[in-house]
Amino acid sequence: MQSRALPGFRDFYPAETTLRNHIFAAWRAVARRYGFEEYDGPPLEPLKLYTDKSGGEIVEQLYNFKDKGGREISLRPEMTPTLARMVAARAQGLKKPIRWFSIPQLFRYERQQRGRLREHFQLNVDLIGEVSPLADAEVIAVSIDVLRELGLTEEDFKVRLSDRSVMKALVVGSGVPEKLLGEAFAACDRIDRESGDVLVERMTAAGISQEAAAAVLDIAGIRGSDALLEALAATDAHADVSDQLLHCLEALKSMGLGGFVEIDCSIVRGLAYYTGIVFELFDTGRSLRAICGGGRYDDLTRDIGGVDFPAVGFGMGDVVLAELLKERGLITDTTQRTSVFALAVTPADVPEILKLAHELRDEGLTVEYALKEQSVGKQMKVAAGRNAQVVVIIGEAEREESMVVVRDMPAGTESRIARELVIKQVTGLLSRD
Repeated sequence: MQSRALPGFRDFYPAETTLRNHIFAAWRAVARRYGFEEYDGPPLEPLKLYTDKSGGEIVEQLYNFKDKGGREISLRPEMTPTLARMVAARAQGLKKPIRWFSIPQLFRYERQQRGRLREHFQLNVDLIGEVSPLADAEVIAVSIDVLRELGLTEEDFKVRLSDRSVMKALVVGSGVPEKLLGEAFAACDRIDRESGDVLVERMTAAGISQEAAAAVLDIAGIRGSDALLEALAATDAHADVSDQLLHCLEALKSMGLGGFVEIDCSIVRGLAYYTGIVFELFDTGRSLRAICGGGRYDDLTRDIGGVDFPAVGFGMGDVVLAELLKERGLITDTTQRTSVFALAVTPADVPEILKLAHELRDEGLTVEYALKEQSVGKQMKVAAGRNAQVVVIIGEAEREESMVVVRDMPAGTESRIARELVIKQVTGLLSRD
């Protein structure tokens, strides 16, 4: 029998599931706060949905197979193609702009490393049907506020912001032929992972001149709006080419989020379908992979679904995010706590304990009790092991007098109260948390 999960896959024990649900709760809370509605799609899609978008080479990264009907299908490696397909199917009936989010489990057959597995859950947030840079700012603000919701601050992460239209103007202006833009963008994307000499060698091998290749690396090193505008002024680019990017940045500043964001021209995003503003979120120490990445993809819904809707969105995975939360000490307790332990002194007290436990559960409290006859001492040990905050005790005397003993575990005190006051007393004690 298989003794462990497949490589790159995870077992979610209760503690891990609690952490996952904690992240999911933050994702949902912030997305809904911004007016986004949750959707989902099938975990299996036609293989063609991904090869049409990314080319046949993507098959090496997929879990794909033929089903019993002979159809070529794949476990979904990303959500955006599914989103584009779904939007196209009901294009005329959807109110614009469309604000949707989802939390799919995604699968890619890739080499495992820190922050990357072969499956992960991902928050996808997309705003469709609006070209204004306020839409880009809105989506970026969601990504920032998700991390703030989880306790992270400006000291913990930054949004690195760029624009592929601006990058195209700079790179072409430096002497790179437009047909070789992909090679130049790939070099920018790898500047933090490979040496400059290697990147220049790769670009020159593709047909970019030595001088232009060196200029590309200089462009990738541009940081901040002042440096960007200075670099653009030295090209023949249209004066308004940076307007979308700068308006987006100003909107984020107006929201009070400017301290989280910096312009960084090494950000181009590897996926070719991005058409405008792009961004990635990284921990400030850069010890981890990108926490989140996204941007504007105005042509994808047309290419996949045949409807021409501008769109902007991002994906944020749970693996890197959980690593960062652990690194920053923001996960202190992932175990479920029992609110109340109901203790029967003798077997004759069990029916009263069952009745009381159910009443407390009806109030929304987490209640446990012994499922077999045990001594009072043994039951108290179980209650302590479950981190119970309150123990309610019924014995013969309590039954006869319609009383209950209520023990406040953190305080180490107990009181004897009327049976009809138990719910009020217990909920009052628990409300301290």
